[in-house]
Amino acid sequence: MNNLPANAEQIDVMGATVPFFKYEENGVTFLQFDSSKCGHPEPMINAMSGLQAIQDGEKLVMINSKPPMGLFPKIENDFNFELDALEDGNAKVIFTKRAEGEVKTDFEDTGCGGTGCSN
Repeated sequence: MNNLPANAEQIDVMGATVPFFKYEENGVTFLQFDSSKCGHPEPMINAMSGLQAIQDGEKLVMINSKPPMGLFPKIENDFNFELDALEDGNAKVIFTKRAEGEVKTDFEDTGCGGTGCSN
């Protein structure tokens, strides 16, 4: 996977269909995965798996073929996200947990329902 620092190590994330990597940068722990070559619904499945895996203060980095517009409404109450366009045409999304009590996101909801799937 491109864009990974030298200290990244592969980890197991329950339910994921692609490799996940964990690393630290400037005192922050990141989990990262690349679903840019996956067909739907894999990007949504991997995003939900990764969001469920991150702890308070950690960040999840998703590399995808385009912005996962169907994902954002499902998680916006519990997670903040920043969206960037990469030079290769892919989208990079960085998610962080909001520190507002119990998470209400339905991590089993991995369908798109025609609302702009990731792929």
